[in-house]
Amino acid sequence: MKLPQSFKRLAVLLSAVVTLSACSDDVASVSLGLFTTKDVVVNSQQDPLVTGVTCHISHIEADLDFSDPSDMSIACRQTGPITADMLQAIDRSKSGEVVFKSSKSILFKSLKVRRIYDAQNRTLLYLSYSTKESSGSHHHALSTVPLYNTQAWNWALEQK
Repeated sequence: MKLPQSFKRLAVLLSAVVTLSACSDDVASVSLGLFTTKDVVVNSQQDPLVTGVTCHISHIEADLDFSDPSDMSIACRQTGPITADMLQAIDRSKSGEVVFKSSKSILFKSLKVRRIYDAQNRTLLYLSYSTKESSGSHHHALSTVPLYNTQAWNWALEQK
């Protein structure tokens, strides 16, 4: 039985999200002070499909609150090879795909990281954002990983 392409893509995406969640690593936890239960936590996340990219995401964890603040920061860098096969496996649409998701409250707020491919500049964009408005804003942050000097550079040039 042959599965439609959309089912195959969904299966890859789900396994990627599960894999990325499993390889999350707390790198640091910094207290915001003696009289608060809030910490700045830094997680290390390896992209499940483009394994040559590692993102560090900082966010606030409030131990005694029902909801963590929406503020976050992200920095992604090339930490290994990035190949043409990896780029061929990713969603290259304008909206990209979610590569990491973390719950930030019991009321449906989460922190998501979405990978978007910028074909014109041959760059991977990693957008972190909150799914719930806070203080009149959907907080977000952006980091980029250029493909220059990677194994995927020539493939990216041919795709233009």
